[in-house]
Amino acid sequence: MATTTKIRPRALVRASGGPRYAVALAVDALGTGLLRPFLLLYGVTVLRLSAPVTGVAMTTGVVVGLVCMPAVGRWLDRGARSAAVAASMLVRVLGVALLLAAPAGHVTLFATAALFLGIGNQAWPAAHAALVATVSHGRERDAALAGGRALRNAGLGVGALLATASLAGGTSALRALAAVTGLAYLAAAALAWSVRLRAHPAAASAPAPDAAPDAAPDTAPDTAPDTAPDTAPDAVGGPAPRMRVMLAANVVYIFCLNVPEVALPLILVTRLHASPVWPAAVFVANTVLVVTLQVPVTVLMSRFSRRAVLALAGVVLAASYLGFLAATALGPGWGAPAVAAVSVVCTVGEIVYAGSATALVTALAPARLLGRALARFQLSTGFGLAVSPAVITALAAHGPIALWGGLAGATLLSASAVAGRRAPTAPSLINVNGTQSQPDGQLVRTALRGESGCALDGRTPRS
Repeated sequence: MATTTKIRPRALVRASGGPRYAVALAVDALGTGLLRPFLLLYGVTVLRLSAPVTGVAMTTGVVVGLVCMPAVGRWLDRGARSAAVAASMLVRVLGVALLLAAPAGHVTLFATAALFLGIGNQAWPAAHAALVATVSHGRERDAALAGGRALRNAGLGVGALLATASLAGGTSALRALAAVTGLAYLAAAALAWSVRLRAHPAAASAPAPDAAPDAAPDTAPDTAPDTAPDTAPDAVGGPAPRMRVMLAANVVYIFCLNVPEVALPLILVTRLHASPVWPAAVFVANTVLVVTLQVPVTVLMSRFSRRAVLALAGVVLAASYLGFLAATALGPGWGAPAVAAVSVVCTVGEIVYAGSATALVTALAPARLLGRALARFQLSTGFGLAVSPAVITALAAHGPIALWGGLAGATLLSASAVAGRRAPTAPSLINVNGTQSQPDGQLVRTALRGESGCALDGRTPRS
């Protein structure tokens, strides 16, 4: 169970929450792709707001969404799973409805719509990860999380392409896109709700074999070479693990997601004087690589500890940043193709990072505090995504060395911090007679056959 060597699509769908939930993810991603890249354009062209006002409203929505994350974490720790995912989608339905109802020049309604969209966008990743962690365990859970990311990126890409093709229709087309997005969110919420998955907090927090599936596959001696460094001493119960180093590193790692969208277009167009086709090609290649390689690379990396893989991702990303620095030095002409080639390495680093970071959080957190751990992780992710455009543009103003050298140095420092952070060893188990014993392979096999502390479609699994 520690190492996944084969990709079985049906098993992957089951581990991800089932067919209905997979459809919900696809519909939700398609709707998001239709509107999210053009929300600023909607405010400026349809509602006739100024670009600065529109940008401030969108930023406020992101910030308020982050502020709501502790409450989302507590709700998840009370057992919410499919309800939390559906709620994150329904909140965005309300945001889209306010967009459609807003008259031209009405800042307040647009800001409120951006607020609800921001809350839903920030709450969804933690709710989705908690749901997947409830129905799957060990390396199967890692593959399921990777599959969800690949599916979401595919939906976002298709939605963005459809939206781009329809932009020739002007403001009426943007309103139509918003309406379709709202319907997509509503349909996705209904599908997610129909899964009817809820965790049992009491079962998750009890230090009994019933709660073992989340911990046992990651702590047993026969899988220790692969997973022991990832596992908190209280994977069954106890206080939340300290993740300050990882959360701080994650803020730096997450900059890689904005490199294709912010840094590369800035460098290619303003410094290398390349055609706008080059940034578009880099973005499309990034999306295609993530969709096709996220699951295979995550499965390939399952033979190593998640912490080591996360550190490796930092090294690959830092190497790609230095590659961008060298490619920029080539100047106009060969510079643009070189940047495009190096972007493939950066995307590989992004894939390795995305396949290990959330998986490491779910492995570290005790089941009863999984929601709060994921909420803290999403806080660091959201903060990094919010500040990275400003940091990237500020560094770029001081030249390529400041931009790429700064990103490479910070990422290498973060990778070394992640690699050097050792989690305590797995706890001993207490036998009925009061003696201690370490988990063994038999316990692992029993745990894999036992219940997961969750109810699917209202039924409690048999022990």
